[in-house]
Amino acid sequence: MMDASALRSGKGYRDENFPVASFLIHPRHREPILAFYNFVRTADDIADHATLAPAEKLALLDRLDGGLTGANDDDVVAVRLRQALNARGLLPKHAQDLLTAFRLDVTKLRYRDWDDLMSYCAFSAMPVGRFVCDVHGESRAVWPANDALCAALQVINHLQDCKQDYLNLNRVYIPQDALGESGANIEALGEARASPPLRDCLHQLAARTEALLTESDGFAAAIADWRLSLEVSVINTLAHRLTRILRRRDPLCEKLHLGPAGIASATAFGILHSVSQRIGRRLAANAQKPRGA
Repeated sequence: MMDASALRSGKGYRDENFPVASFLIHPRHREPILAFYNFVRTADDIADHATLAPAEKLALLDRLDGGLTGANDDDVVAVRLRQALNARGLLPKHAQDLLTAFRLDVTKLRYRDWDDLMSYCAFSAMPVGRFVCDVHGESRAVWPANDALCAALQVINHLQDCKQDYLNLNRVYIPQDALGESGANIEALGEARASPPLRDCLHQLAARTEALLTESDGFAAAIADWRLSLEVSVINTLAHRLTRILRRRDPLCEKLHLGPAGIASATAFGILHSVSQRIGRRLAANAQKPRGA
């Protein structure tokens, strides 16, 4: 029996748009996060595989699910994540939610409206941040801000990859009502350049994503673990910069990724912003203490 990892695309955690267990994360937390990433990346690559039939994809995703629960030991990534979860006393729910999203990727090719897309993000994106928070022992009070950030990151990826998703997988995450309201059609996603109606549609979705990010602007400050707080601040900064790019450029023909200099700049800004927020809160707290306390 072939291990599911043999179906990997070759993409690793360093190739993602946003940091995954970067140097900012404490080393003791990187192993479970990377075990989670490798499991999720394997499942994602199965769902996106060019030659597997839908029934084969769904069977492999079910097998990965069984590996999480101990029903089988067929796939190394599932066994390693199961062991990492057991070591931390964590449940497999977040990984299983992502498997639900990948099953949707196999069976659902269109999204009706923004709410339909957010329902997908509740399985495809939000569990990633929730898992990282759980690994760090963070309060679930941060979940709403986490969910907003993770959903925004997912939509950014959808906008960046809208042409490739359509041409390679016949998968369209751009809500159908947004296309209709702008006067665009799905076939326009396969053109060399975006038509004016399609550009208007994509730019409006980028603006809506920017509004979603405002709901996560306080996320980093609410996190107790200071190193995770730094990482989240960097990710939030990168997301804001990418949405600003998406509001100006054409994803069908223009580069929409930050280069090394842009990533370094966003990283530095995110770290400094998080540090200054923490210092400011500490000074404010000290100022409120009675004298002599």
